[in-house]
Amino acid sequence: MNDFDRTPHVLVSGGGIAGLALALQLVRSGIRTTVLERAEAPRPGGQAVDLRGASREVAERMGILPGIDRLRVHEEGMAYVDGEGKVFGRMSMADFDGEGAVAEIEIARGDLAQVLLDALREADEVMPGRLDLRYGDRLTALTQDATGVDVQFEHAGPARFDVVVGADGVHSATRRLAFGPEEQFATYLGGYAAFFTMPTPADLEEGWFALRFVPGATFGIRPDRDPSTSKAILTLRMDRDAGLRGDRVAQEGLIRERLAGAGWHAPTVLAALGEASDLYFDELVRIDVPDVADGRVVLLGDAASCGSPMTGQGTATALIGAYLLAARLAETPADPATALRRYSADIAPFAAEGKEIPGGGIKRMVPATRFAAMMSRALTGLMFSRAMRPLVRRMFAGGTSLSLPEVAPLTVV
Repeated sequence: MNDFDRTPHVLVSGGGIAGLALALQLVRSGIRTTVLERAEAPRPGGQAVDLRGASREVAERMGILPGIDRLRVHEEGMAYVDGEGKVFGRMSMADFDGEGAVAEIEIARGDLAQVLLDALREADEVMPGRLDLRYGDRLTALTQDATGVDVQFEHAGPARFDVVVGADGVHSATRRLAFGPEEQFATYLGGYAAFFTMPTPADLEEGWFALRFVPGATFGIRPDRDPSTSKAILTLRMDRDAGLRGDRVAQEGLIRERLAGAGWHAPTVLAALGEASDLYFDELVRIDVPDVADGRVVLLGDAASCGSPMTGQGTATALIGAYLLAARLAETPADPATALRRYSADIAPFAAEGKEIPGGGIKRMVPATRFAAMMSRALTGLMFSRAMRPLVRRMFAGGTSLSLPEVAPLTVV
């Protein structure tokens, strides 16, 4: 038996940032890795995500910062506007040293996934035979025992793995199959988030993420790497409505209702909505899994811990978790269960910090009434004054106050 035969075979369910980052480090460690993604192909686009503190250090250790630098989104900061488009508050990236709502390193989610995918394919060329990357399939059942996990798929035949990693997002099928129904771990946070690509309005201030408060909603326009397009970003405050899931007509109807008469570029946003091919719409939930490791099954990224898009820390926590999980598996390849337990302890403080919502949550971010919207405007102007900068920096410093635990260094091939 050679060294390759003795390494564990890991199934990663989910081909997003968490799954690809984990696969990259596993393949570099010589560990056999199968990545399963239910989409038919890599998904481009997505809104910008930031790297700071420990997540930036992880990106540097993984050797992916040069690729990220080539695809960074140019953002100067965040500007709050009124119904006429007049700015009444700014959070400049430079003024807050990259520690405000906009970080020094911002990259579209799809672009970051592509950076990881390119690096993964390069690693596979150097160490062939370690990677099996599958699109258009999904996990449907799993059963584990003391020595491995038997898995069934929608299309492929059944197989056995030494470790199964659920990196399949907030609505994780792996979590449901191995840990229990979503209701056990999800807490509704009082609203919905939506975003989609739109043409950039001609009068939009270059490099600034512009945001507007209206009763029951906050909507903004955020720069893309391509100056001709931007992302419409919306947060809607409301009770949960189960009928919205998967119903695009109902989702669009709700957005149009909330932005009717909202001023500024609301008509432009709504005009682009009907043509958008990449509409994301989902409820805002927090995911809390007390122990993300169960025998030889483990959860990673949003499947394990999620504070919703309001935290801005989902991608950072996913990258940190992927790096630590791969390191632990590489340290004790003959004892995966111990590796998973160590990873669960490693990621817990980062997950807790990554779920902290700056600014008081949706009640602060999305005013319920016209009067509350006026108050939000006044408080925002105060918050971004020079005197308040130290406090605001601390509010948005999620993921920067913790140091990475000590792990064995990995040589990047």
